[in-house]
Amino acid sequence: MIRLLLADDEDLLRGALAALLALEDDLAVVAEAATSTDAVRLALEHRPDIAVLDLEMPPTDGLRAAEEIRAARQDIHVVIVTRHARPAVLRRALAAGVRGFVPKTTPAARLAEILRDIAAGRRYVDPDIAASALTEDDCPLSERELEVLRAARTGASVAEIAAQVHLAQGTVRNYLSAAMSKLGATTRHAAAHHAWQQGWI
Repeated sequence: MIRLLLADDEDLLRGALAALLALEDDLAVVAEAATSTDAVRLALEHRPDIAVLDLEMPPTDGLRAAEEIRAARQDIHVVIVTRHARPAVLRRALAAGVRGFVPKTTPAARLAEILRDIAAGRRYVDPDIAASALTEDDCPLSERELEVLRAARTGASVAEIAAQVHLAQGTVRNYLSAAMSKLGATTRHAAAHHAWQQGWI
């Protein structure tokens, strides 16, 4: 039996997927989570064979949850399911040890097949996402600009960002301004959201 954790903040979708996967003789959903925090907690508590995580989950996201799960338990395989499949997100996911990267449009029966493959030690990356990853433009932002945008994404003030990244407030403002200019964004929150959508942070 392949034991699964399902994590998605959309209750209806998560419940429907759980019901469909439960119809498979060799799959069992042992836990469900609606937040990235609960996904990590329940993964460590229930120790499923595979954690199936939605990319867009509060308060952080599925990729951060995947990193935390993998850091604590290497034996739990992680599959990311996403509606917005950005190539840079794929690269970050693979670097974090994620075994599968699947669009939300995948039928439940096909997902069941993918989960069996992953349980057997294989990987699965959606072919369209893989193809676009090979042609994506590089990120125009520096590591420091990405760092301050990552902190800005939480809604933190300039002072809070400065404390978090150990820089002076004026320096943080400069990095935020440079990032906004490069991305054509009018606010730091818009710039951070754009960078997150592209998978850069």
